[in-house]
Amino acid sequence: MPVNQTIQNFYRTAADRDFSRDFLFRVTQMQLQGVPALTENDLVYVKTAALPGRSITNVAVPYMGLALNIPGTVTYPGSDGYALNFYLDADSQLRNYFEGASRSLFDDLNSTGEYGTPDDDFFIQLAQLDKELEPIAQYKLVGASLRNIDNIGYNISDGTGTTVEVNATIAYHYYTKEQ
Repeated sequence: MPVNQTIQNFYRTAADRDFSRDFLFRVTQMQLQGVPALTENDLVYVKTAALPGRSITNVAVPYMGLALNIPGTVTYPGSDGYALNFYLDADSQLRNYFEGASRSLFDDLNSTGEYGTPDDDFFIQLAQLDKELEPIAQYKLVGASLRNIDNIGYNISDGTGTTVEVNATIAYHYYTKEQ
């Protein structure tokens, strides 16, 4: 059977199905362990995020020198460190939010915190969008809790007025596809 993957076929398929664009993605809800949910006014500051991956482990079953590759359990690569980058608002409300989440998980002033296993009440909701900004797929990262707040860099001597970011790393257990 001949391969028919020509430039013309590529063009026809691309014209029919188009392409996803790197800005057609949103974080639509976020409820982290230990703090109230972020609002739409907070989530509009999300600068970058990623659609997470999913992997089926391989189980090698050797027999007479041949290894059969059998599908095993699921893993979620990067679920221990899901990165979210935000523009930082002028009042630093987002930094304060992540500080609150961090200190509620473990408060080093009194060595206590909510560092138990986060359940499905704590999540991040993601949406892939079409060109009309309507969701074409939605994903829920289940069991979300804060792991890291990055440093925020300021350039006092040579500053140009460039916006700054607050970057946070979240862990989650698994994701579900909602649509």
